[in-house]
Order: sequence, then C-alpha cells, then structure tokens
Amino acid sequence: MSRVYDDERLAGAYERGNEMPEASLRAWVEMIASYVQRSSPSIVEIGSGTGVFSAAMARWIEGSEVVAVDASEAMLAEARRHHPHPAVRYLPGEAEAIPAAKDFFDLALMSRVIHHIPDRARAARELARVLRVGGKVVVRTTFRERLDALVYDYWPRLRAIDEQRFPGEEEVIADFVSAGFILEEVTSFAQPVAVNLEQYRARLVSRPQSKFTHLTEEEFHHGLTRMEAAARSQTLSEARPVLERYDVAVFSRS
Repeated sequence: MSRVYDDERLAGAYERGNEMPEASLRAWVEMIASYVQRSSPSIVEIGSGTGVFSAAMARWIEGSEVVAVDASEAMLAEARRHHPHPAVRYLPGEAEAIPAAKDFFDLALMSRVIHHIPDRARAARELARVLRVGGKVVVRTTFRERLDALVYDYWPRLRAIDEQRFPGEEEVIADFVSAGFILEEVTSFAQPVAVNLEQYRARLVSRPQSKFTHLTEEEFHHGLTRMEAAARSQTLSEARPVLERYDVAVFSRS
C-alpha cells in the first residue's frame, strides 16, 4: 500500500479529522453486516487505519472477531491507542500479503483504501485465499466516474489529482472477477459526517487525508479560507449536515 500514512503527523491527524457521528458509523456497520451470512463471523479489515471501523464492527456485529491489518505502524499505534477492543487484533501487513491462514475469514472490508494498493489484482487473489467459500469483500470507495466529494468545491485541483489516483468501477470489478470472485452489487450510501460546514472545515485544518499532501501550503490555505467564508455566510436556517457519499462494491468468493 501507499506509504504516505507512515508519517506520524498524518496518522494522528487522520484520527482527529475523520471522526464520524456514532449514528452514521453504526449505519455503515449495519450495512456492512447485512452481507454477512453466518453468525459470529471472522472479519478482516484491509488498510484499517486508526481502527474506527474495525472496533465498530467488533462492537455491533454480534460475536465477531476482527483482524485489522495495516501497512503503517504509525496508523496501528493510533488504532491501539484510540480503539482498543478485546475482539480486535491489530496486525502489520499488506493487502497483497495478509497475515492469515487460507479460508479463515467470512468477510473482508476495504474502506477508502483501494486507491492506495499498488497491485489490486494480487490483493484480490490474496483475499480469495483468506476468505472462505461464500465469503464477502466489501469495497467502500469512490470510483473515478463518480468523484463528488465536497472538498473539490474548495480545492478544484484535488479532483484532477484523484482522477489519476482512484480506479474506475470496471477496473476494480475486473480485478476481483479475475481472482475468482462474483460481483454481487454496486450501490451507493451516504451518511452525515459533520453537523454543518463550519464543523467540517475545522476537521480539515490538520490535513487529515492523504489527498491534501498533493497541495502546496498556499493552495491548501486558500481553499480553507474559501470554505470558512462559505460557512460564515450561511444563516442558521441554511446550515445543513455535511454528507459523505461512497460507492460500495460487494464481491462473493466462489
């Protein structure tokens, strides 16, 4: 995976800047859990970051055991600090070399990580190795064709950058189908991440996402200033929760 998150500053900022309301996080976990077909499932999260989803799945998917795998020791340190859970093991590892035995898991989650994986086809084959027959892979991302993040309104160059970084839907499907998976569905799901634009802006001050490392200091602060002005111009009646929408692709191991 990309090594950008080896940066301890970014790992710390990621935890603080990517918080999600508990109701939104639970809605995501319930959606992910809907693809699990057996009780007390074994789950692996690839690119688990600071452990938000891994710990949430352990909390809300009854009887689950979660292995959270990340290539960044800085991210794993943040996860162990902020999201310890007796049913979660945080382990170093790559998507292309998962530290688990064959046919071990019922579900794999890849949340906002597919664009960081250098060899998606190899990662798909590795997931086919560690998943049981009928096991599911849930890919949570934004495909190149549907890049619609709010940040593009304030940092337009980020869209062009992400068009180069993010894979298209058909590319991801082809990688998993070639590895022996069956595509079950591609859907879309959105949840609130901040109560208003001002709260959202405050979270971005620390550059909590890897995409912001591609901007100069001047570019970043110009966009932040524009967002602050937009937030201040909103009246109380105009203020709305900030939603984040993601594409969700679900594959089944045949």
